[in-house]
Amino acid sequence: MPRGSSPKRERQYEKIEKSQRSRGTSPKRAKEIAARTVNKQRARSGEAKTASRQSLRDMSSSRRGGLRSHSGSGGPTRDQLYAEAKRRGVKGRSKMNKAELEKAVG
Repeated sequence: MPRGSSPKRERQYEKIEKSQRSRGTSPKRAKEIAARTVNKQRARSGEAKTASRQSLRDMSSSRRGGLRSHSGSGGPTRDQLYAEAKRRGVKGRSKMNKAELEKAVG
């Protein structure tokens, strides 16, 4: 957590990390998920100095978790895979579906 984080965000981080650990996630991955979730919430509420476009446009972490709770993780979304493919310079990415993007980003 960044310095100066509110006690609320600290509690949120701890709760998410504990929840991930109880699901069997590795400690390193649990900390990463908790940090990303809290940082996204901070960006959305204006607490962070900077915010990525994705943090502001994407659906909230709590809603996404609720939608996926019945089927497990499911991995990254198609939009996230597309963004990664774009960052890596994958050709033909705009016509790829999720499975093809997963294979290309691999």
